[in-house]
Amino acid sequence: MLHFTRIALALAAPILLASCVITPGKFVSTLRIDADRSFAFTYVGEVHAIDVGNAFAEGMAEGLSEGMTDDPDSDGATFEPIAQEQEEDGAAAKKAETEAKNRAIAEALAKEAGYRKVEYAGDGRFLIDYAIEGRLTHNFIYPFNSEAEVMFPFIAIELKKNGTVRMTAPAFANRSDGGAPAQPDAAAKLDGSFTLSTDAEIVSQNSEDGATTEGTRKSITWRATPLTKAAPMAVLRMGE
Repeated sequence: MLHFTRIALALAAPILLASCVITPGKFVSTLRIDADRSFAFTYVGEVHAIDVGNAFAEGMAEGLSEGMTDDPDSDGATFEPIAQEQEEDGAAAKKAETEAKNRAIAEALAKEAGYRKVEYAGDGRFLIDYAIEGRLTHNFIYPFNSEAEVMFPFIAIELKKNGTVRMTAPAFANRSDGGAPAQPDAAAKLDGSFTLSTDAEIVSQNSEDGATTEGTRKSITWRATPLTKAAPMAVLRMGE
């Protein structure tokens, strides 16, 4: 067991370097996509940082501890107090390191176009005001910042060869199918609304309430809560 766990830790090393994921808290978000391929996206509210490397390492460390005590010849009574003492000694340093890293993430994000406000409120909680607009000449993902090492998109827009655009918002749902890294209380913090507005043809969408129409425009609103299982999705047909 011990040998296997060490191999797993070695294979997982690239994952541990992947840094952090940010997940939504309380928020209001909007997306406008028009038939002429113009778009505008906003996100105002909280995001919470999850250190994937630390979470993964802690899980593997637990497995390593179990592997050490699986050997009937090992001195588990001696190993466990030492491990506990080391964990307690390192807790304060780890928290300080995480807080410094999160402040650095806020600084990196604030340099990106579209961020009107980035405030780090402590304990992994950020206050964000983001707005951007442009034309869909290529795929769009939010958020992504290589300097801040942020991954797992809140929203993704994909352009298809058949003239359609597919929008998904994987972070605006409590998914347990591996779409998002697991975190014990991350889902409990999910509380928001996401509205898509368009003058394009709606090919498909997954809101139970469907679209509402006002003049030439249609809008779809999804609620994001801990009970939301299906991530918002819509396919739109662009104009010629």
